[in-house]
Amino acid sequence: MPKPVPDRSWKIRLLGEFGGAFGDLGTLLPLVLGAITVAGLAPAGVLLGFGVALVGAGSFYGLPMPVQPMKAIAAVILTGGLDAGEVAAAGILTGLVLLALGATGAMARLVRLIPQSVTAGLQLGLGLSMGLLGLKLAWEMPWLGVLALVLLVLLMHLPRWPAAPTMLVAIVLAGWAAGLVEAPPVPVFAPALPPLVVPTLADAWQALWGAVVPQMPLTLTNAVIVTAALARDLFPDARRVSERSLCLSTGLANLALAPLGAMPMCHGAGGLQAQHRFGARTGAAPILLGVVLLVLALGFAGWVGALFAFVPAAAVGALLLVAGTDLALSKRLFDARPNCWPAIGVAAAGTLLVNPAAGLVAGWTIEIIRASVARAVQRRRA
Repeated sequence: MPKPVPDRSWKIRLLGEFGGAFGDLGTLLPLVLGAITVAGLAPAGVLLGFGVALVGAGSFYGLPMPVQPMKAIAAVILTGGLDAGEVAAAGILTGLVLLALGATGAMARLVRLIPQSVTAGLQLGLGLSMGLLGLKLAWEMPWLGVLALVLLVLLMHLPRWPAAPTMLVAIVLAGWAAGLVEAPPVPVFAPALPPLVVPTLADAWQALWGAVVPQMPLTLTNAVIVTAALARDLFPDARRVSERSLCLSTGLANLALAPLGAMPMCHGAGGLQAQHRFGARTGAAPILLGVVLLVLALGFAGWVGALFAFVPAAAVGALLLVAGTDLALSKRLFDARPNCWPAIGVAAAGTLLVNPAAGLVAGWTIEIIRASVARAVQRRRA
């Protein structure tokens, strides 16, 4: 009687989740690194915030749902426009706005008005933006960037192989061997809790106009509308992902974690695409990354800045380039009718050249004009 063949499928799936867990580092790593090393935010609070939010998102949605820094607010933080109190105020205010939109149902009504062609254009523009940023980072060390991209593409052809972390380790070793990066200091276990940050009214006023107002259009388009649409494409059986649920989970995370020193955070279509592209299929991927960040936050916060600085920008650029290409070339883009292309192109251009809010308005305007012209032609024929 032949011996039964052992079932190794769970090991293959685990490798995929492990690979996908680190697939979104191209977005997370540069902004977190800058917030800690340039803006001086407390590493314990920043990492704890993302760790808790990632574990919560993976547990609730059961999908590789990412948690990313809010990019417009992160840009203001990195240029010295917000101190710790104002960062906390920005997180609390965005949390309140998103909770209100989700709880009242206003977000769902808004989403029903947005044409699918405009959503496809937003995805195209966001993907191109990510890809261009990836090229810029990879070009800082051209030979290392090319090596990282080639290695990543080759590893991605191995079923369920953790391509992203394997590439990162290989490029770090290559950069160290070539003398381009220095070895980080030896990690020292030093348990600590993040300091509590209580914003003042002055902090709230500064954060409202300097960060929250510019951020909200980006969050509502990329982190809510496009992320929900992409999740439905990648996981048709997903029940919990909706524009309303994304508003509520993002709002709750910011409201609860901002006073602990967390950066304002949201979900994101690029992160979802990246984790899926590198093998993630369940909530295990964000939970794995979240646990790693929690261990670093609570036990090794003082060592984190040096650890992040050890990763060459070229490796981060390769991750961004692959994830951006996947996001841009969406199924919705290829399924679009020819008469939808003007709105898609204008929405993509506005997103790429200005921001997703501008792309939304521009693409929507073109779609309204197209629909009006079509109705006028139909009336004349009648």
